[in-house]
Amino acid sequence: MDLLIPDTGLFILQAVAFIILLIVLGKFAWKPILSGLKEREQTIESALLAAEQAKKDMQALQADNEKLLAEARSERDAILKEAMATANSIKEEAKEETSKITAKMLEDAKATIENEKRAALAEVKTQVAALSLDITEKVIRKQLSDKKAQEALVDEYVKDLNLN
Repeated sequence: MDLLIPDTGLFILQAVAFIILLIVLGKFAWKPILSGLKEREQTIESALLAAEQAKKDMQALQADNEKLLAEARSERDAILKEAMATANSIKEEAKEETSKITAKMLEDAKATIENEKRAALAEVKTQVAALSLDITEKVIRKQLSDKKAQEALVDEYVKDLNLN
């Protein structure tokens, strides 16, 4: 039973050694260990605060990016609308210009036709005058005194003219 119950002297010696060990550890080991733990705790806390701040900054950046993206989209839409309006106005101007050119071409063609018509009429009048002079000359040559013969001759030449 001696083994189960320790000797009082040994117990006191072990208790004194334990207390000395606690004092030495408290003076030399626990203070640096506790200060290291406190320092580590502060580092972890500052890292957590920095991570939280970074998270807030990221959210702010993401919101700014979304805002910029929305602005860019609206600006793109405005530019597209303006481009479509410009394209439509250019189309309308081209149509108007084409219609003006077409109208001018039609007017020029009408004027050309009218000029050619006048020239043809003038030529016809010249030919009629020449034929009239020829008829008159022939009538005068044939007979100046007989009126019935002159009228018959003129009628004959007029019939010949109608046939040609």
